[in-house]
Amino acid sequence: MPRSVNHVASRARRKNLMKLAKGYFGRRKNVWTVAKNAVEKGLNYAYEGRKQKKRNFRSLWIARINAGARQHGMSYSQFMGAVHKNGVELNRKVLADLAMNHPEAFKAVCDAVNK
Repeated sequence: MPRSVNHVASRARRKNLMKLAKGYFGRRKNVWTVAKNAVEKGLNYAYEGRKQKKRNFRSLWIARINAGARQHGMSYSQFMGAVHKNGVELNRKVLADLAMNHPEAFKAVCDAVNK
């Protein structure tokens, strides 16, 4: 008996992957083996990038909080230590936004934790 191959499913699978390769340059967009490798690598980069995004934003927030805290005579570590000790329930994202866009509110937080 001859081997049965499900060409419909194989073609659909290839078609989906070629859709993901749309917009790539050269053979990466229309040659199956090249496109498959490019899409796999791209998906790996996308996965890793979602993890790196969190790291990058946290470091950005820390830099902004540090700059704001130094304007009020404290380092980042002193400021965050005082924030946790005084039970201020603001995360780094909110503190960084206050430091950048609402300096008077950030000054109020600094005064509250500095007392």
